[in-house]
Amino acid sequence: MPLATGTHLGPYEILDPIGAGGMGEVYRARDTRLDRIVAVKVLPPHFAEQPEMRERFEREARAVSSLNHPHICTLHDVGRQDGIDYLVMEYLEGETLAARVARGPLPPDDARLSSPPTGAGSLTRPMSRGSSVPALRRQVADLNRRGQRSTVAP
Repeated sequence: MPLATGTHLGPYEILDPIGAGGMGEVYRARDTRLDRIVAVKVLPPHFAEQPEMRERFEREARAVSSLNHPHICTLHDVGRQDGIDYLVMEYLEGETLAARVARGPLPPDDARLSSPPTGAGSLTRPMSRGSSVPALRRQVADLNRRGQRSTVAP
């Protein structure tokens, strides 16, 4: 069941949905303490009832929180309220790589965006330490306003 606009998870006020993936639903939200826009990922109710899925969600949070790279979004907070597990991440304005590709071929000047080394390179350090990083898919890569790719984990 999607969260309604105005719902609060801790200090985070849900504004609107961004998208959904295999492990969660992602919402644009306002951090009422710091007056900033964030992305809130919630574990769907049907997964929250399964201990192994909650453990996987928590592992994801630990893995992402150990990373510091310009191409991986920052994890700000984790929480649980009213049976809803959630992660709070940096909000990246822009369009998904999948949406950009759907508009047509990338111009030659932007071809660097379609090559994997930048995004793949951001996974080298955590993978070498044995961290579990969510699969990198077109749907979970964002292009920010500067055209740089950042990996997110919806």
